[in-house]
Amino acid sequence: MENNYFVDSDKLSERALKKKHELENNPSVRTNHMEYMDGMEKIDSDMREKVITAMNDYDYNLYTANDVKSALEHERCTVEDFKALLSPSAEPFLEQMAERARLETRKHFGNTLYLFTPLYIANYCENYCVYCGFNCYNDIKRMQLSMEQIEREMQVIAESGMEEILILTGESRSKSGVKYIGEACKLAMKYFRMVGVEIYPVNTDEYKYLHECGVDYVTVFQETYDSDRYEQLHLMGHKRVFPYRFEAQERALMGGMRGIACSALLGLSDFRKDAFASALHVYHLQRKYPHAEISLSCPRLRPIINNGEINPLDVHEKQLCQVLCAYRIFLPFCNITVSSRESESFRNGIVKICATKVSAGVSTGIGDHESKYNGKENDSAGDEQFEINDGRSFQQMYKDMSDEGLQPVLNDYIYV
Repeated sequence: MENNYFVDSDKLSERALKKKHELENNPSVRTNHMEYMDGMEKIDSDMREKVITAMNDYDYNLYTANDVKSALEHERCTVEDFKALLSPSAEPFLEQMAERARLETRKHFGNTLYLFTPLYIANYCENYCVYCGFNCYNDIKRMQLSMEQIEREMQVIAESGMEEILILTGESRSKSGVKYIGEACKLAMKYFRMVGVEIYPVNTDEYKYLHECGVDYVTVFQETYDSDRYEQLHLMGHKRVFPYRFEAQERALMGGMRGIACSALLGLSDFRKDAFASALHVYHLQRKYPHAEISLSCPRLRPIINNGEINPLDVHEKQLCQVLCAYRIFLPFCNITVSSRESESFRNGIVKICATKVSAGVSTGIGDHESKYNGKENDSAGDEQFEINDGRSFQQMYKDMSDEGLQPVLNDYIYV
């Protein structure tokens, strides 16, 4: 199946529109989402089977208020306790869960809060994911930054005081190849103490190459752990292959990465099951790779260009808070990231309970940090992946977190 359905004019051709309609309305023309494509590495792991089987067996409606009370009384949260804490029966106990989560956070992280910023360097994509602003059928302004432009963006960010950067691209090997990403990471090492990537999944040897270029950690969102729903949402491209995406974190660790992050995009499917699978994925990874730093993110759906109706319909802030508190109680040592998808007021509150890492000075557009940070107009910038909710600058975020009694941390590693 061909991938080149976007054009430089950002307007879809009649042929591309016909193909889009065919993919949406005729499942028989789609590739098998459980079959690896050519060039995709298969690893020997039972991780996916363990996580998906447990998720499919999880019936959160079976858990009662007594199960929740029992879970909160236990010193160590078991998998069964975690299931109870994610259930609807736990919602009336949110205050108790928040207090338990707060105590666990302070015990293991003190009052520290890590700050980072993302840098999108390209928004070309060869996937058709119906909820994403970068998808190849969405008419947006596409852009790929040159190395000179990337370095200027990094200079602007570094001048703000930020020391950790997360480099992101659309999922296009033709426009954002591994070598291109690697060169960007080498540049990042000149300006930042920690470098992460959130890119399309790659093979172990490619993760090893990126690690040699300076990458410390890899973030991959599974989007949803429900493979049937995954098939309905990812209609074309390499991202359509469910098992290859699931195994990305393991390949990254096998490639020498220090840390990895897991997540589901809450609101795509049953959020309680997706939250359970995300945390269970981390739980098993921690036991298989005890040396690794493993973290959880908790993004919710956000509106995108040309579709402002995309929202996490059943995942409101109360439910998100429940998920995050349950994560902390179940995985007390795990970093938890809350992104700028969430509101300023929510983030100000959740960092005092269970979140340990937040983004600041965020833009999901391409090449617009100069305008965002220094007020210089840039009409050539590429369009954003989604709308952010909390647009605070790094300086404002640092001040606000300090005012909340927290200690913002920009870097806690010394390279020798």
